[in-house]
Amino acid sequence: MNNFHTPVLLKEVIEYLEVQLGKKYIDATMGGGGHGFEILRRGGVVLGIDCDQEAIDYVKEKLKDQSSKIKANKDLILVKGNFRDIDEIARLNGFEKVSGILFDLGVSSYQLETPGRGFSFQKEGPLDMRMDKDLGVRAADLINALSKKELYELFTKMGEERNAWAISSSIVRARRVKKIETTRELASIIEKIGGATSAFAKASADKRVFQALRIAVNDELSSLQEALLKTIDLLDKNGRIAVISFHSLEDRIVKDSFKKFQKQGLGTILTKKPIIAGNSEVQGNIRARSAKLRVFSARG
Repeated sequence: MNNFHTPVLLKEVIEYLEVQLGKKYIDATMGGGGHGFEILRRGGVVLGIDCDQEAIDYVKEKLKDQSSKIKANKDLILVKGNFRDIDEIARLNGFEKVSGILFDLGVSSYQLETPGRGFSFQKEGPLDMRMDKDLGVRAADLINALSKKELYELFTKMGEERNAWAISSSIVRARRVKKIETTRELASIIEKIGGATSAFAKASADKRVFQALRIAVNDELSSLQEALLKTIDLLDKNGRIAVISFHSLEDRIVKDSFKKFQKQGLGTILTKKPIIAGNSEVQGNIRARSAKLRVFSARG
């Protein structure tokens, strides 16, 4: 877990949040702590939330290596939870009004690189994909239980996969012979579909199907919509919401939510177009290639 996650657009996030000494901030997706620790280094007080207990444990260990200026339960409060409950978590921890809230969405580098978590089609592991291991439904449960039509709708809506019907048909045929239980078993079924002829096309189809399953298992889109609605009441005057998304479904929710807030007179969108990573950052961290940052400022 030495390299849990490399934060994307770190410089841009910190600049937009305008971190000030002693002010309170919520990192709703603490992950490896990259953004949160930078806020701490600049004198902010952070409530770090993550639904993945392994992320919480990693940050606790990382705290031991930090300067004594950062103190657990004083400068940084860590809470295991889903950010859809951000209002309740904030209230219980004294963060009813904050200067900034950050969401760094999607899957972490650690989750992708750990075969046992089942997030990557490139690594053999159980079809799990639960960010919170306390959740009851795994990706394997969906793959082996949903009807062909339900799988088609899932891959189309959550993965925007063009060959969704053919993939769904192949999955149903394969599971009649044997339950599909591992990441590579599923990936091999997807890669045999006629519409995916090149290695790139096959990998793209894998990525979209795995994305759809991950979103469904963790109910990511509904959680994001719920959380964003609750952030406005948590922001102090001129407080800011910064959201980093990694695919069009997330980005659309953020864009539409911010537009609605602005139309209601709740504040101003600071990013007319999403901020993207520069070439140098992408070269050092390929995950940054698809990152989009949008920022909203509450009314003063």
